[in-house]
Amino acid sequence: MISKRMNKIDSSGIRKVFNLAADMKQPVNLSIGQPDFDVPEKVKQEAIKAIKSGFNRYTQTEGILELRERVCQKLKEKNNIDIQPKDVLITSGVSGGLFLAFYVLLDKGNEAIIFDPYFTMYKHLLNFIEAVPRCIDTYPDFDINIDKVKEAITKKTKVIVLNSPANPTGKTYSQQEIEAVVNIARENDLVIISDEVYEEFMYDGKPFSPGSIYDKTVTLNGFSKTYAMTGWRIGYAAGPNEIIQEMCKLQQYSFVCAPSFAQIAAIKSFECDMIEYIAKYRQKRDLVYTGLKDYFKLKKPGGGFYAFPQIEGISATTFVEKAIAKNLLIIPGNVFSEKDTNFRLSFAASNETIEKGIKILIELAS
Repeated sequence: MISKRMNKIDSSGIRKVFNLAADMKQPVNLSIGQPDFDVPEKVKQEAIKAIKSGFNRYTQTEGILELRERVCQKLKEKNNIDIQPKDVLITSGVSGGLFLAFYVLLDKGNEAIIFDPYFTMYKHLLNFIEAVPRCIDTYPDFDINIDKVKEAITKKTKVIVLNSPANPTGKTYSQQEIEAVVNIARENDLVIISDEVYEEFMYDGKPFSPGSIYDKTVTLNGFSKTYAMTGWRIGYAAGPNEIIQEMCKLQQYSFVCAPSFAQIAAIKSFECDMIEYIAKYRQKRDLVYTGLKDYFKLKKPGGGFYAFPQIEGISATTFVEKAIAKNLLIIPGNVFSEKDTNFRLSFAASNETIEKGIKILIELAS
């Protein structure tokens, strides 16, 4: 009964652990990348107001104009991307934007360059649409080797995917690294898909968007991480009008439109100052790094809310099984990589939970 294309993807390893948590008694959960703070009160009230006033129907597929205008303003002020509302599509989360962008840009057999470790959705979506993920190894420090990128490009290459700050490593690419990738894309007439959903969670350096220097960039971002609106499924894509209009056309036959009330609330979110929350997450990052760096090989995360320690002597999968046996939930690295040498932990949790997790990890490493 099931199509053959479903054999090309596996159930999300992250969701498997997430589901496992439901059957455990008070697990120490460092598995899910979901902020431990709540949606800002003024945003919640705006959503309630929209629902009560009857703003519960379909919106136009591209999203309401006021939100697209506000996105343009943000992109101009923060990312130095000068774009018009017609070049913005409001999506059902960044995941929805990825789905639409991959489908619009890639045919069967086309290749997309992704950097290993990678967000798990990249590889599985590419496989699903019968495109080819070309994984560039960035171990051990997760830096981009430009020579490897050049060697990976073929006549079938169409897309390079960038994710900074990155999931699962917390790697933040420098302006120089991004400029080097842009130069390769320009020389080979490639499209860059820039996943910037963690941009506010920058602890070292400042965010730099490839869309500010390269017009063949599709910039993806959203409200799930910064404002804890993970369940509201609201994001945006911005880029060349030709691409955005095709993504909009496909959205008509897939997501239809992003949730209406969440679009209204997203406008209000731009008024929220999240500096205090980001500062707390910097402290959580430091707590994890200081606690684990003497027991694991660990590159200090520059952003996001993940760390990706390396295991020695056994596979990460085996190590994670031992952690789960001690009631600690983390994710094996092979969910995000062609290798099984590291594990991902999320420090989007209370300090108490993080400290419990560190204690268990040290016991396992000793």
